[in-house]
Amino acid sequence: MPDDQDDNKPQWNASTAVPLFPLPNVVLFPRAVLPLHIFEERYKAMTADALGGTKQIAMALLKPGWEKNYDGAAAIEPVVCVGTILAHERLSDGKYNFLLQGIARARVVREVTLHPYRTAELEPVVEPPCLELDLSNQRRHLISIFSNGRFSSVPLCRKFLEMLGSHISTSDIVDLVAFNLIDEVPVKQQLLAEPDPRKRANRVAGILEQMQILPSLGDAGFPENPNLN
Repeated sequence: MPDDQDDNKPQWNASTAVPLFPLPNVVLFPRAVLPLHIFEERYKAMTADALGGTKQIAMALLKPGWEKNYDGAAAIEPVVCVGTILAHERLSDGKYNFLLQGIARARVVREVTLHPYRTAELEPVVEPPCLELDLSNQRRHLISIFSNGRFSSVPLCRKFLEMLGSHISTSDIVDLVAFNLIDEVPVKQQLLAEPDPRKRANRVAGILEQMQILPSLGDAGFPENPNLN
């Protein structure tokens, strides 16, 4: 369960090129924690360099057709999530396991070829002005969704309900819900790329309402070990 305070939240230096880790089916969101196993040589080098520097890596989603150029520079979605390595272990064979926590949405400005792995200059995704007060209706809507129907009996959803009763921002909670509960990768990428927290919250609430009525989704469809931080 995350703390209510973000005073020690890692910061991202937008003036520095960031390593890119493109995958075909993973979308990271700010605040979410993603476990990764690194075994390719170029990404082992990426991890070693990140650990020796800023500890930051940007997760990027590969576009359809990536298989034709995976070893090169397959096309990626323009909006990525910068993350910070929270913990890591280097295995005896040189592979790595680490936990990457998302800290910021960013847009690829241009790629920079300096390493065996891909790096890019990024710029922050600028959100329109939005106070927590502006999201009060969306927060109440989410509380209602998680308090009723099938969600009310799911442990993970009860954790989200607890978070909605805390000081954690609605925007952060919406991102964690999208990361943990939404399966469709293209939808997750659309939510990552959406700069307006109100639109993100409204869309996530709409998806949850659909999940409430779909008979094919049961409690077993929710992750047992959610990545909440």
